[in-house]
Amino acid sequence: MRFYRICLVLLLLSSCMGEKPAKPFTVVEVETIFEDSLSIRAIELMENSLAFAANKGTFGNIDLKTNKVRMNVQKQDSIIPEFRAIAHTATDFFMLSVSSPALLYKTGDNGMELVYREEGESVFYDAMTFWNDKEGLAMGDTVNGCISIIITRDGGHSWKKVPCSMLPQGAEGEGAFAASNTNIKTIGNRTWIATTSSTIYYSGDKGKTWELKQTPIVKDEPTQGIYSLDFYDENLGIAVGGDYTKPDSSLANKAITRDGGKTWNLVADGKEPNYKSCVQFVPNTEGNGIVAIGFTGISYSSNMGENWFQLSDESFYTLRFMNDSIAYAAGKNRISKLTFK
Repeated sequence: MRFYRICLVLLLLSSCMGEKPAKPFTVVEVETIFEDSLSIRAIELMENSLAFAANKGTFGNIDLKTNKVRMNVQKQDSIIPEFRAIAHTATDFFMLSVSSPALLYKTGDNGMELVYREEGESVFYDAMTFWNDKEGLAMGDTVNGCISIIITRDGGHSWKKVPCSMLPQGAEGEGAFAASNTNIKTIGNRTWIATTSSTIYYSGDKGKTWELKQTPIVKDEPTQGIYSLDFYDENLGIAVGGDYTKPDSSLANKAITRDGGKTWNLVADGKEPNYKSCVQFVPNTEGNGIVAIGFTGISYSSNMGENWFQLSDESFYTLRFMNDSIAYAAGKNRISKLTFK
């Protein structure tokens, strides 16, 4: 029996040693699965379907097995909302419009139900996500002296705004770019929010307390700052952005953290990629694989952002990975399946 166990262990070890790491991507195939005259900046994978929301009050989902699309239009009286943030729990789908009045809907018994409304000259919401099936948050631009953060603790039935007295002092007029619904990242109890001032708002207790961390990403102009961030785990994260009015610039627009967001360092400064609106780690790559996209194309790194190359000139706003080789991207007038090889 002992000999059998030793042989089994050796067999397992030799099998593991024989496994080869995934090869870096060299190409990406783009297959458009939905086209319409919409600006789509918010997508969410929900098992075998892809939910989306866009301008013109439009929202819907795509069955990823059949590519069948179901769409609807949400109006509030005479208001036709523009949606740039969506999220979901195990039981409900949520979508949030950008400017005043900000309208937050969740699935109800008879279609979408309005669960939060906020009006004001400066009201503008940018992103939304959930920690778990009961607790979630959305963030927006500065109102009355601090960025806007609303939180639910009851599965999205009710939302409360975090008072400025509970938030650290940020930059005047600070906000975020509602470009891809990736201004917020949560892992466990931890939360990171990226802003136009290239600041990270960090909470380690699901939004009960907050602190500020500064990044070296460019922020001198109103159109500059962090457009997107992602974390592979509680320590390794990346933030990207730049200036959408100067899309060819690649100076100070990418930064990596390896300590949970306490410190950030520029990577590939002055090199590929240029301005991007969304960044995502490739699953199952130990944080080495990263894809960044924007209307400037699709860029890829296989070594934690140290070096990049452009896989495609195809234009998109936002991206979500289904697995380590297939992702879905949305942009102007379309949603596409991306197959990385």
